Amino acid sequence: MRLSLCNEVLAPMPFARQCEFAAALGYEGLEVAPFTLGEDPLALTAAERARLRSEAQAAGVVVSGLHWLLASPAGLSITSADPDTRGRTLAVMHGLIDLCADLGGQVMVHGSPAQRRMPASGDIAAARELGIAAFADVAEHAQRAGITYCIEALAPPHADFINTLDEAVAIVRAIGHPAVRTMLDCCAVARAEREPAETLLERWLPTGLLAHVQVNDANLRGPGQGALRFRPLLAALRRHGYAGWVAVEPFEYVPDGPACAARAIGYLRGAMEEL
Repeated sequence: MRLSLCNEVLAPMPFARQCEFAAALGYEGLEVAPFTLGEDPLALTAAERARLRSEAQAAGVVVSGLHWLLASPAGLSITSADPDTRGRTLAVMHGLIDLCADLGGQVMVHGSPAQRRMPASGDIAAARELGIAAFADVAEHAQRAGITYCIEALAPPHADFINTLDEAVAIVRAIGHPAVRTMLDCCAVARAEREPAETLLERWLPTGLLAHVQVNDANLRGPGQGALRFRPLLAALRRHGYAGWVAVEPFEYVPDGPACAARAIGYLRGAMEEL
């Protein structure tokens, strides 16, 4: 398994400096939030995309993938029945697949809870089917680009659609495409699931349906800054020969982003050495 850092933790450093800092700490990859690349990341030219990829390589890291996909531009939704909103959202999802591939990424994490909310009134079942259809719509494109597109289960109240891994797995199975998988976010698991993360990994890793892991504490901080213990999770990953990315994704940076990133990898490397 390889450790990656979600790059918004190091904002507002320039991208090249983010790569250098992450590499100096021992991370092997950056998981990029597209909004950190500019107001319209899809407007990046081929030369600009090549430069970003080169900056990562020069620093000794790679772009492992993308997450926080639909935060910008404003007004996107996979569950909206409005044709214009849906068309713009699908166009962004497809565009981000190309961006991920151009940056050298391998995995995309579709969380974006605000952009998959159920309607306050109206046909909830229809909105749910629209959401599932959006994931299915990008499957072939993702496969051609060499991308694994992961549906992220997120805890309420931030999300009201796909709260548990069981729900995410059911959607993955319904779509039935090898490029569409799910992933595990430790904070979401601690807040929404009845079982700990390591138990869920034991269940789902052997199926091949779970393809990515994000590590964070239920208190929204990084690994080692709360009550969760990550050694059992890392042990489960190792038992199953997991060779994917483990991405550090805190939401609260204490005392600040760079220090949080440093503390997280120190904690995780120590736990991995104990194994």
